[in-house]
Amino acid sequence: MSNLRAVVEQCVERQRRFSQRGQRINEQNTKAGLIAPVIGALGWDLYDPDEVHHEYKRSKHDNPVDYALLLLRTPRLFIEAKALGENLDDPRWANQTIGYATMAGVEWVALTNGAEWRVYNAHAPVPIEDKLFRAVRLEDDVASAVELLRLLSKENMGDNRIEELWKSFFVDRQVHAKLTDLFAGSEPAPELVDLLGRRMPKLSREEVRQSLVRARATFDFPTSVAVSAPAQGQTPPAQAYQPPTQRAPAEPVPPTPVYQLPATRSSTRGPRVTPDERRLKLVDLLAAGRLLPGTTLFGRYLGEQYTAELLADGRVRYRGEICNSPSRAGEAVKIAVHGQDITDARKATDGFDFWQAQDALVGDVVKLKEIRRRVASGR
Repeated sequence: MSNLRAVVEQCVERQRRFSQRGQRINEQNTKAGLIAPVIGALGWDLYDPDEVHHEYKRSKHDNPVDYALLLLRTPRLFIEAKALGENLDDPRWANQTIGYATMAGVEWVALTNGAEWRVYNAHAPVPIEDKLFRAVRLEDDVASAVELLRLLSKENMGDNRIEELWKSFFVDRQVHAKLTDLFAGSEPAPELVDLLGRRMPKLSREEVRQSLVRARATFDFPTSVAVSAPAQGQTPPAQAYQPPTQRAPAEPVPPTPVYQLPATRSSTRGPRVTPDERRLKLVDLLAAGRLLPGTTLFGRYLGEQYTAELLADGRVRYRGEICNSPSRAGEAVKIAVHGQDITDARKATDGFDFWQAQDALVGDVVKLKEIRRRVASGR
């Protein structure tokens, strides 16, 4: 990785040159000129498919991920590439890639347009916007970019250094949110007043309260992701840029396991579907914010995995065909497998049971039936 900084600087220079010329760069050229050089500088062999798998598919029916980086022939990191200038704030890109990673059991995802890199923990049991670990724009701060990208090197992925840093970051973010809550608003938290009152018995409770009202507290937590000493003569890296988070994440729990659809009908039946649940359609789950337009739906049939896309109007696109419901999309899968002569009994599908998706609020990947149940019950 001794040349990583030089490669990042070279990428920044290319971006500036493209910008000055007003030159639009498509995705393939972005990968060739701005993304692949970084992957190579991180110690990954771009020409060894057992190490860098281009257009990776977990099964033949999946949409491909641009790069899967493998250790011992097992994917450890997905990198999804977009064209230079593509807006990474579009939720479709993160939703799509994190959904693939969740189903494939891959914890780490990088989303990049060559100018900016965003790193996500796909397995974190939090809403999707809180899965973001770090983001950095190469042109804004080369040192921070090198610092973050170094975590994705073959060596550091093998040592799982990024996992160690994520755990600290995950805890610190929650503690920071709780501390901020204690001091938020015009009235300090009673438990904080009581704690300080016990530690300062010479002051009255009201004096402590009034002092806290006047206080303007801020809390600084370390955000550096440094993983090794910089090369001789190189400036130590600064902290990486972090887009602001919108909410405090949930309490830490063990990573949510990937849900596997049963291969037979012998599994235990779930709770009975209520009338309130049956009245809810995909468009209602979209309106509730539990599903997002462009979300990838995952289904398993006869041992193979299939994917479809949820549209903004509640319809589903499967293999270019627009289906009016998830059940019709499930039937389309079966028709593709068995042909048009499939019997009606075999074709019949409960789409809410067939398809899985990521709950945009909770962050886990579950059956549509479960997301519908959560909305109906107000969870």
